Amino acid sequence: MLPMRIAVAMSGGVDSSVAALLLAREGAEVIGLSMHLWDHDRDGTGAAEGRCCTLEDLSVARRAAEAIGIPHYVLNLEERFIQAVVRPFVEGYLSGTTPIPCTACNTDVKFRALLDRATALGCEAVATGHYARVERDGATSRIRLLRGRDAARDQSFFLYDLTQEQLARAQFPLGDMTKDAVREIAREAGLPNWDKPDSQEICFVPKGDGPAGFIRREAGRLGLSLPSMPAARQGAITDGSGKVLGRHHGAYAFTVGQRRGLGLSAGEPLYVLRVLPEEARVVVGRNEALNERIVAVGRLHIIAGDPLSEPVRVLGRVRYRHPDQMATLEPAVNGEGRARLVFDEPVRAPAPGQTAVFFDPARPELVLGGGVIQATDRPPSPVLGRFE
Repeated sequence: MLPMRIAVAMSGGVDSSVAALLLAREGAEVIGLSMHLWDHDRDGTGAAEGRCCTLEDLSVARRAAEAIGIPHYVLNLEERFIQAVVRPFVEGYLSGTTPIPCTACNTDVKFRALLDRATALGCEAVATGHYARVERDGATSRIRLLRGRDAARDQSFFLYDLTQEQLARAQFPLGDMTKDAVREIAREAGLPNWDKPDSQEICFVPKGDGPAGFIRREAGRLGLSLPSMPAARQGAITDGSGKVLGRHHGAYAFTVGQRRGLGLSAGEPLYVLRVLPEEARVVVGRNEALNERIVAVGRLHIIAGDPLSEPVRVLGRVRYRHPDQMATLEPAVNGEGRARLVFDEPVRAPAPGQTAVFFDPARPELVLGGGVIQATDRPPSPVLGRFE
């Protein structure tokens, strides 16, 4: 039975608009809430095309809400977004990792800050346009997270960190649908965004820019002195043995798996294997040296089960677009909230700061949990090596 009043996070895209439409058709009292998260023209570039949560998106969300016949409000969550999403993103790159901002945005902004505001408006749940599903475990009453039916659109990968309290008040009306079906519903209903293209890339990084340029501009605004950061110093690009192959202007501009933009002249393609900001050094090597079998994971979150106490077989994934691969998830003996994924076959380029998510092999649609890939002390090699 639907809650009496539901807040729908309306980004201006077709997915969240159709989510609101479907809930309204089912008889829920729907309130559209859009979030002002970021000033996309703070540098006067106007480079917001293809990004979500722009002023134009807010206007489209308002018009969609009018077409559906529901009230619409805009919440200013910019400061929360900066502290919960942008600051960790910048600090992560400056520490040599590659964070995924979408996970933090979902957990801390959409399903924490937005839920708080929705509760103040008398709403019992928050719905989004994510392609994911939830169900209640009949034996434990815990809430499970499931992949969306449309494998090409599934977004459960970015929701693994949601708590039981958040999942209990989350609704994903599009979880059983395909994108084509969603667009057709929007077209038939006359929604203004039925053919609006999907947003691309990181929403707060201007189009044509990259993380490095964004960090150079934003560090000072966040109170971070870029010149004092080891990761911002000029340094060496070396191979695994330490041989200098070139120079760089800041290790924070590189990420594991990167091939382009290295500025090296070599007889074969080279890829970033490790980023060592304290040494102002970037280590590169052949493609095969990116393959790892053992991946350290921190900030471990098990969604609906008990804390990890013994090894368990899982389907693991270390990047959103990578395939699932069989692995054993092993708890660390020297730290709660830490584990390692031991894959049956090597996976390519697990980057510190990125997300590792694992699923139930017996029921692959069931998301068991996830964590943040950790840096290790290993020497660069095709195998990750010892787990500390």
